[in-house]
Amino acid sequence: MISFAGGYPASDLFDTQGLDAAATRAYQKPSSCLQYGPTDGLAELKRELIALMGRRGIGCSNDELVVTTGSQQGLDLLLRILVTAGDTVLTEQPAYPATLQAFRLQEAQIVTVPVDENGIDVDRLSTLLASGAVAAPKLLYTVPTFANPTGATLSRERRGALLKLTVKYRFVIVEDDPYGDLRFAGSKVPSVLELADEVEGSRNWIVHFASLSKIVAPGLRVGWMVAPVEIVRRCVVAKQTVDLCSTPWTQATAAEYLADGALERHLPHIASMYGVKSRTLCDKLRLQLGDAIEFHEPEGGMFVWARIGAVDAATLLSCAIENKVIFVPGKAFFADKVDPCALRLSFAAPGVEDIKEGVTRLKRAYDEALSVQSSSVQS
Repeated sequence: MISFAGGYPASDLFDTQGLDAAATRAYQKPSSCLQYGPTDGLAELKRELIALMGRRGIGCSNDELVVTTGSQQGLDLLLRILVTAGDTVLTEQPAYPATLQAFRLQEAQIVTVPVDENGIDVDRLSTLLASGAVAAPKLLYTVPTFANPTGATLSRERRGALLKLTVKYRFVIVEDDPYGDLRFAGSKVPSVLELADEVEGSRNWIVHFASLSKIVAPGLRVGWMVAPVEIVRRCVVAKQTVDLCSTPWTQATAAEYLADGALERHLPHIASMYGVKSRTLCDKLRLQLGDAIEFHEPEGGMFVWARIGAVDAATLLSCAIENKVIFVPGKAFFADKVDPCALRLSFAAPGVEDIKEGVTRLKRAYDEALSVQSSSVQS
């Protein structure tokens, strides 16, 4: 089976030697890495993460940053302290399924805003907010850079407009940024948090999530949140009731890895290889499926969002499984107004040759799905 399904980074690109060396150094201080740690994160890791954010153009203080067990925990903590049953939350659509699950668990009222190749449609958002058709939202969730699932990047102009909306309507922007360092084409776009200095008062309304999962290894479970001090304080209290602290051993390993400069040395190799894989996937899709498929080629990240208009993605998946290739139908990423023909393809985990063969299998599955639908219509 060749998988374009899971949002897994490539295991063969993990810097195992660098992580092994970092873990060895961390274990030389067992009283730190084997003991309970501070709820907001080990001091040495927070120091390195603040430096990393600085290299990304974002200044933050120790009181504005909390280490989380992956960025997903950061979202969970934020919802615990900010959203109650019935509150309105906004999200781009299509959106990361675990976010939609978290919103539903909190019993929030989900309102969606469509996206295109330039990210969330801020004009549509502005019209929605101005109309008064929805209750005042508590927050808006977005993955503005190389989004999951669409791979789209919110333009700089839209980021500025979004910051103005958050100040005007007083809702929190939740900027989830796990993929921003995985650029392999085009020019860097500053994060929403980095641009906050250009819109007075907007920084008070931004919560920024980041993670080492996609750029180092998800097994570390190291993420972090940068937010206004009061939000961080309340999230730390909530975190105390959840896990007391994120695992000190992996925090210490991550701190050693970052302090050594290993991330900066290894990250270009990961981004370069993802660029090769993305181009291979897109080229093969064009060659094999031609006009039957529509997609936007990403400039980074891990995903291609596609639409095969002639067949339902569920039917296509059934045929694909028979041909030993899988993907995620688009239905999983919609809170409403599902597009049954959409699908997400992840190019990060499979090798280049597997990507080529996988698309060949997908083409066979497509031909079979057309036949299945034709037979169904005729019967």
